[in-house]
Amino acid sequence: MKNTHPQASVQTLAGRITEWLTFDNMHHQWLLLAACFWVIFMFMVASKFITLTFKDPDAYSAKQEFLFLTAVPDAGKLPREKHFPEELKPTGKVLSDGRLVQPLVYTERLELIRNVCRDEALKNLSHTAVSRFVLDRIFVCDKHKILFCQTPKVGNTQWKKVLIVLNGAFPSIEEIPENVVHDHEKNGLPRLSSFSDAEIQKRLKTYFKFFIVRDPFERLISAFKDKFVHNPRFEPWYRHEIAPGIIRKYRRNRTETRGIQFEDFVRYLGDPNHRWLDLQFGDHIIHWVTYVELCAPCEITYSVIGHHETLEDDAPYILQEAGIAHLVSYPTIPPGITVYNKTKVERYFLGISKRDIRRLYARFEGDFKLFGYQKPDFLLN
Repeated sequence: MKNTHPQASVQTLAGRITEWLTFDNMHHQWLLLAACFWVIFMFMVASKFITLTFKDPDAYSAKQEFLFLTAVPDAGKLPREKHFPEELKPTGKVLSDGRLVQPLVYTERLELIRNVCRDEALKNLSHTAVSRFVLDRIFVCDKHKILFCQTPKVGNTQWKKVLIVLNGAFPSIEEIPENVVHDHEKNGLPRLSSFSDAEIQKRLKTYFKFFIVRDPFERLISAFKDKFVHNPRFEPWYRHEIAPGIIRKYRRNRTETRGIQFEDFVRYLGDPNHRWLDLQFGDHIIHWVTYVELCAPCEITYSVIGHHETLEDDAPYILQEAGIAHLVSYPTIPPGITVYNKTKVERYFLGISKRDIRRLYARFEGDFKLFGYQKPDFLLN
């Protein structure tokens, strides 16, 4: 057997160990490098996903947990598209359900109303007397010191249910029969007009006051569909009395025998002399009267103005501010029902003359400006 020199064996072994260590070190370096690339790749994917989620204004399921809205919703876009600049983000207020709502939104809405009310050029469109007509629109909850001004076609039925429960007429919203909600002899909701002048003034000065608005033109479409197209059986006068009156006065083609069309409705509403016909129709016209005429926002200092387009956030905020969030909840809002639908608005106004649309806007301009809705240039120009 060949005798191996010990020193040579040691050198050989040392070389192999060095080679193995070098290989193992390189292996670990490659593993570390691969891990770094994987982390960077995953971070880029996650960042892209987050960006896409919050940039998609049409994704109802991607509703923001934090309300970073400006005070004036854009009528042509979903209000939740807009955000406060980083330096203007307020600290916010936690609601009973754990969400954070920014009070700055509601403060700026009220400030906008004050500014428009001071605009002399808009005085005829923004001011109205606190008449019996206005006082009839305001419902009272004395137990919790709340006044709610009714603005039809803006989800008011649900708010009336909330007040009915608070007034003690029914133990829960689910137990209120639908035919009772609007029956003012059975629903337990007194109107402000039922009190003496002194009691009215006391409540106007000290109670929590609110009402809800939505895009004025979309509200008119809702009123037209509900009262003239669907026409519930318990409201026959819209189809059999009001519709024929509008057709006789405003239909251009006298040989046309179809029922009332949206074009007839627009022409009636935009007529500067519409009031003589309104008097014949009586209080049924509340479904398309301006917010100014219904609630007198320049004469009555409201606590909160809610927007139909942001009702998912506004409803719990109103309950919290009124001090009743622990007593009652606003009914569940079906997904997508509050989203502004520009396509629907365009479809309804298709074929209606620019002149008639401009006259309609002239009548409702006060509502657009007071509540921050953009002028519908896509219809006017």
